[in-house]
Amino acid sequence: MQAVSGTEAFGKPGIKPRWTHSNKSGVGTAYSPSSHLWYTLWNGIVTEVYYPTVDRPQLRDLQYLITDGTTFFHEEKRDLTIKMERISGHALGYRCVNADPHGRYSITKEIISHPYHPCLLIRTSLTGKDEASLSSLKVFALCAPHLEVGGYGNNGYIVLANGQRILMAQKGGKWMALGATVPFSHLSCGYVGASDGWTDLHDNFKMDWEFTSAPDGNIALTGELDLGKTSQFTLGLAFGNSQHRAIANLLQSLGTPFEEHLQRYERGWDEATSHLKPLQSASFDKGNLYNSSYDLLLAHEDKSFAGALIASLAIPWGEAKGDNDQGGYHLVWTRDMVNSATALLAAGDTSTPLRALIYLAVAQHPDGGFAQNFWVNGDAYWTGIQLDEVAFPIMLAWRLHCEKALADFDPANLVRNGAAYLIRNGPVTQQERWEEASGYSPSTLASNIAALICASLLFHELGDQKTATFIEEYADYLEAHIEDWTTTAKGSLVEGTSTYYMRILPEQVGQHNPAEDKESRVLHIANHAPGEQSDFPARDVVDGGFLELVRYGIRKPDDPIILATIKVIDAVLKVDTPAGPTWHRYNHDGYGQGHDGAPFTSHGVGRVWPLLTGERGHYELAAGHSTEKYLRAMEALASKTGLLPEQSWDEADQPDIFMWLGKPTGSAMPLMWAHAEYLKLLRSTADGKVYDSIPEVSKRYLTKGTQRKRLQIWKPNRHVRFMTTSETLRIQGEAAFTLHWSADEWKTTTDTRSTTNSLQIDYVDLTEVAIAAGTTLRFTFLWTSDGRWEGKDYSVLVNSAHG
Repeated sequence: MQAVSGTEAFGKPGIKPRWTHSNKSGVGTAYSPSSHLWYTLWNGIVTEVYYPTVDRPQLRDLQYLITDGTTFFHEEKRDLTIKMERISGHALGYRCVNADPHGRYSITKEIISHPYHPCLLIRTSLTGKDEASLSSLKVFALCAPHLEVGGYGNNGYIVLANGQRILMAQKGGKWMALGATVPFSHLSCGYVGASDGWTDLHDNFKMDWEFTSAPDGNIALTGELDLGKTSQFTLGLAFGNSQHRAIANLLQSLGTPFEEHLQRYERGWDEATSHLKPLQSASFDKGNLYNSSYDLLLAHEDKSFAGALIASLAIPWGEAKGDNDQGGYHLVWTRDMVNSATALLAAGDTSTPLRALIYLAVAQHPDGGFAQNFWVNGDAYWTGIQLDEVAFPIMLAWRLHCEKALADFDPANLVRNGAAYLIRNGPVTQQERWEEASGYSPSTLASNIAALICASLLFHELGDQKTATFIEEYADYLEAHIEDWTTTAKGSLVEGTSTYYMRILPEQVGQHNPAEDKESRVLHIANHAPGEQSDFPARDVVDGGFLELVRYGIRKPDDPIILATIKVIDAVLKVDTPAGPTWHRYNHDGYGQGHDGAPFTSHGVGRVWPLLTGERGHYELAAGHSTEKYLRAMEALASKTGLLPEQSWDEADQPDIFMWLGKPTGSAMPLMWAHAEYLKLLRSTADGKVYDSIPEVSKRYLTKGTQRKRLQIWKPNRHVRFMTTSETLRIQGEAAFTLHWSADEWKTTTDTRSTTNSLQIDYVDLTEVAIAAGTTLRFTFLWTSDGRWEGKDYSVLVNSAHG
């Protein structure tokens, strides 16, 4: 019999299942080092399974329903108390004990993925307070497939294989098979909210419906497990690119005792982590978060696209997402990815970071840039440009070079193209690291300066001194202007402290004559509800991104402006929780749980981010202080199973909405950037120095007496209007040119041919004559390729070195 939905809507896209996440208990994510299967847990049940890649989830929920047939009906994730723990120190497998609050029974589940096949395995043991209570229980497996991403368009049916009835789902080119080591006594395929097993059992505690198929809809599969002979069994959920493959994967997996799978699973993880550096001694939780952080970072590398490290398996506030929401954090952001790869390198893994670098070299655009984020196959998702995401791969290449871990891979092309992109397109970034604002960002400038110095070092080693020097000089130009571009002298956030680093000085990419007026510019902040204020003086919006200047060795930890800004962010952004100190991203942030704790959809309140506690720990280490408070805080902010969230609740406990101060919100969990930050803080603590610090950067910018050329740079995307007598004016063009210029209002002129370097950047340095203060330099271009004049004059006013 085919299931009848009862309403046409349940077969359409965008309909959300009834079961949604509540932030009630443990979470986890698991993966086998050898298998093509990942899964995530929430409240003791499987909520998502990824197959064949980490691209997109294929399942909404897999849980048990329990009833005695007459007096009660329980849904595992809503009605039971839940305890979760990892099955061993390293293996990403979990033991869940889900118990009836009245003590009548409990369900113990051990959850792993098959070491080699795409099959999820759940060893299940049912116990009761007495034999009578146990024998009266009926247990049902409920599964909501979301094959090929969406809940809509799935097809459910029942097949017979080797004399065993199996629940099947199919959509497009994917099949799913659900079975167990005990038979199903009753099975049904229905539509969510109308004819599914939950609706059936909730009505009268009995399974009255047994539909053999439910085509083309938002479906749920239900099977009653025959526990007449045993109260222990293994449930299997397998995938394949055909019905035959899915069933074979299921039965092959169930044909081997679970204990053998578990031993092989644990051995695989032990081998994968055998080379780790002994950083547990720097932790305060006996290495629990260290172990899980490393394992999770490994787990987030795609199995089909080697080196593709995604930001998270999670979909933030997934309970509020419909089938048309294609995003989530199962995408590659080069910033997050390089942080992950660098953390693995800090823990002693060189092979995964090298795969990551090679993957990035393939994903890099011909012009040297990267998409804001992209699917593991390289297809762009969002297409914004973030200059720090161009810088990070260059730093990764340098770190691998220093570790002698590049093997036979040559990163010169990636580095050359990336450096050229930064020099052509900076210093204004279309988006800073929070992906919402365009302008001059301290954190973006810090990453760009550090990456350019790394690039110059690689070019020095290649023997290309001319290009190396050109890159260094551009980095020096950025460094010399950090405070000009990003500090206010009229800030009003903290009484008595008016000079500090801003979050960002707003400016649009390609603005030929940027105002760069720090004291009057207004910053628009995203994610505010209609009617709420969303525009604020830029000088009065701060974040912790300026700490990157210390991390890479560009500014000293006791620099007066650094210290002043720390005072400001601690007053404005810091929240003390039972776990320890935490910080918001920036003031007025709207990306987070709603005022009432509701899931974020389009506006909310930005909560505290655990990764920022790690960033502060790195600063404190650079300043010569202890990191203990920050390590302890991150360990306490993690779940008991060792997962760090993107955001934690920042208000008093609200148990009615499952929110507790310092505990996870509905944001992404785990967030790999947070785990990477923790792991690097452990390494930094063990070494007694910041792991991300680049000695050559510190030597260049923190050593007194270092001689550097003072530049002012005119570029097609930024027409500088002023320079001083102590500066050299560098003029860059988009192609080879002759610069036609005058320092005396065209009474006399000079023609200077541009120089082209290996970055394919054409430029002229005006150093031939001493230029007096008050002079206006005027120039135009004769383009070499076609002998064409620009047809427009440009000017730069020369001021005295002190004004």
